[in-house]
Amino acid sequence: MERNAFFDNAKVILIFLVVFGHLIQPFVSESREINTLYMWMYTFHMPAFIFLAGFFAKGLGNVKYISNLAKKLLLPYLIFQILYTVFYFYIGKANWQTGLFYPHWSLWFLFSLFCWHVLLYWFKKIPAVLSLVIAIGIGVVVGYFGDIGHTFSLSRTFVFFPFFLVGYWLTKEHVLLLKRKSVKIGSILVMVVVAGAIYIAPDFNSGWLLASKSYGQLGMTEFGGLARFLVYMTSSVMAISILAWIPQTKTVFTRLGSRTLYVYLLHGFFIQFFRESGLFQVNNLLDFVGLAVISAAIVLVLSSKPVLSIWQPFIEGKISMVKNAFLSKNNKEGNVNT
Repeated sequence: MERNAFFDNAKVILIFLVVFGHLIQPFVSESREINTLYMWMYTFHMPAFIFLAGFFAKGLGNVKYISNLAKKLLLPYLIFQILYTVFYFYIGKANWQTGLFYPHWSLWFLFSLFCWHVLLYWFKKIPAVLSLVIAIGIGVVVGYFGDIGHTFSLSRTFVFFPFFLVGYWLTKEHVLLLKRKSVKIGSILVMVVVAGAIYIAPDFNSGWLLASKSYGQLGMTEFGGLARFLVYMTSSVMAISILAWIPQTKTVFTRLGSRTLYVYLLHGFFIQFFRESGLFQVNNLLDFVGLAVISAAIVLVLSSKPVLSIWQPFIEGKISMVKNAFLSKNNKEGNVNT
């Protein structure tokens, strides 16, 4: 599919918010304002990211397609699960020793992304509306089972799958309807109301947005299903509201939209080191702005060609960037010699 500036811009903005959210997380208990922003971002950034992943899913479902997906997603998952285990041990992080299929921190996304593609093989055979109703029903029901949790990323796989499925069913024309003026105006009200609600009720458990715990663990055994459905609604309107304001024109950062997987997988080395070392504090607005600048710098560094060249073998299983750089160097030397 030909790259579209809107989708690449959305990916860049969302990956920045992922990094920024992880960077400010240790300070949410110290500031009501930071907690509000943190929770506000978490209402939409992963649902929107997953929606975009579904939009570009092909859903072929044949053996070759699944095999390629395993190489593209499960192999990097296994590699980074081992790398993060070693890194956590090195920096002295507690609970560094976990099972191979108990994803370290943000690695759940790779495992779930593979599962969403597999689930798509069956769900694409069902009419769109009915498939979405079933997916939401499963996402609501799994919360009642305490055994469905972080292991194999099962809880997040089922809970977030509806966003992936919506992305698969919608076309570019559907998505660009969000650029209408009426949607933009309404989105401002939605974003303000959600932020105000979070600020007024700061004790809202972030576990509802992270989707890795059962209703019992979240303290709402009986009415957890209703709460999750409300979270679905909130995340949906927030994702719509944010996407409505994503620019459609190319910018200097648009090209980074094709490199967000590198940022997602690698930024944890920075974040976890910062957390364990206690390197940062937030005592004023300038400190907070500084964290935003650092987050942007992390995105830029991890999107750079040198970093991509080094990590491409681990993430994509290729060395094409190294080969191209080597050939380019040889060609230049050949031109000089001639």
